[in-house]
Amino acid sequence: MRAQAFKSDLDLSASLSEVWRILSEQERAILRANSSIQFFKRNELIYCESDEAKDLMCLLKGKVKISKRGVGGRSQIIRMIKPIQYFAYRAYFAQEPYLTDATAVEASKICIIPMTIVESLIRSNPKVAMFYIRQLSVDLGIADARTVNLTQKHIRGRLAESLLFLMDSYGLEEDGATLSIYLSREELANLSNMTTSNAIRTLSTFVTEHIIVMDGRKLKIIDQERLRKVSRLG
Repeated sequence: MRAQAFKSDLDLSASLSEVWRILSEQERAILRANSSIQFFKRNELIYCESDEAKDLMCLLKGKVKISKRGVGGRSQIIRMIKPIQYFAYRAYFAQEPYLTDATAVEASKICIIPMTIVESLIRSNPKVAMFYIRQLSVDLGIADARTVNLTQKHIRGRLAESLLFLMDSYGLEEDGATLSIYLSREELANLSNMTTSNAIRTLSTFVTEHIIVMDGRKLKIIDQERLRKVSRLG
């Protein structure tokens, strides 16, 4: 992991997007002085469960998974982070250590801002406070929907939903069909709340039904309408 300070307003404004626009010049100067960029390799831990929550993070480039270890040490992927998306700050507001792990799915570039700085901005600028209230509210709504879907849908529906979620989050490659993220069978299983063996069998069924095509970790969706129907029916 390497860290460097921001070298220009363009770097920082690109990472903070909406927040940057609602800050005063003085507040922007504070962020310039306290923000840094860190680089993480593929499969490198960004933070782990029980670590002290002290930074807000914004993914600039790459892909990050947020996971939680459950019964028997089995990992469940809670969220997938995409550029430009904020994460790692909820635990600080809750005054507790991290309850999850964050891992780079591929080489990633992340903006790091100390939460003490973020808190001071929130206290002085109501627009910043409202921004993070909205962010937390959106995340809670997504979490509620995923809880219902992962507990009530059958295996086929859960896996179909996960593939569509990855497509909507990261898009497709130039061929218009291949997911722009390469996950292992185990990671797809962890994202879909199922065992790896069930994920492998269900993926094979989707291949047989000509819904997807697989080449190693590359996954091509060749019948989006059918996949959406499987997800919808659960």
